[in-house]
Amino acid sequence: MTRHVLIVDDVMTNRMLPGMILRGLGDVIHECGNGEEAMALLTQEPITHVLLDISLPKVSGVDICRQIRQTPAWAQVRLIAYTAHGMEQQTHDFLAAGFDDVLVKPIRRDDLLRALA
Repeated sequence: MTRHVLIVDDVMTNRMLPGMILRGLGDVIHECGNGEEAMALLTQEPITHVLLDISLPKVSGVDICRQIRQTPAWAQVRLIAYTAHGMEQQTHDFLAAGFDDVLVKPIRRDDLLRALA
C-alpha cells in the first residue's frame, strides 16, 4: 500500500529532507506550511501519515493534532510530531495530546522510517 504523507512545516527546508527520502521509497508526498492548509489537504487527499511541526504560525501542531483526533474520518491517520522540541517531558506531552510518535529534528532516515511504521 502506498503511503500518502503530509509534511507540515512552515520552514520549507525542513520539508525537503523527509520529502526526498519518502519520494525515493515511492510514497506520495503532500506539503504545506501551516495548520489551515494541512486541514484542507486532509479533506482533499487520501492522507495516511502526517509529519506535523509543533511550532506553526497561528495554530500549534498540538492543536492541529487534537482537531485531527476529534474527526472520526481521520481516526486511522498516523500522526508524528515533527519537532526540534525533544526533551523527555515534551515528548510525553506530545504523545498524551494524541500523536503516535515523535520525530526530533534534525532527522535521520532510519528514525523517519521507524516513526512512519
